[in-house]
Amino acid sequence: MQDQETVLRIARLLYDRKSQDIVALNVSRLTVLCDHMVIASGRTASQVSALADSVDELMAKEGIDLRRSEGRRDGRWIILDYGHIIVHLFHRDDRAFYGLDRLWNDGTNALALPFDQTLPD
Repeated sequence: MQDQETVLRIARLLYDRKSQDIVALNVSRLTVLCDHMVIASGRTASQVSALADSVDELMAKEGIDLRRSEGRRDGRWIILDYGHIIVHLFHRDDRAFYGLDRLWNDGTNALALPFDQTLPD
């Protein structure tokens, strides 16, 4: 349950930082890589990088160490691995190409997010 609460805090942080299309998934039944994934998009490479920095800051405050990250240099797809939780931050133009939403969402494992993403910016 603690991981799920952390995932929801990550999602809220991303929402507050104007990320788009935020999805939080429980993938514990689908893979041994992690228990939860958060997938979100930014409008620009700079925003994607800033989102990654914000998530890192939140997780450090939570006492959760970053195990590995990839993609920070380009800001097109940044992966933040915190062990039980992996965060994927995409430039909005690249997200559809990789299709992680379709790969990891089995139709029953999306977490309900505590905000309404249909509201305009």
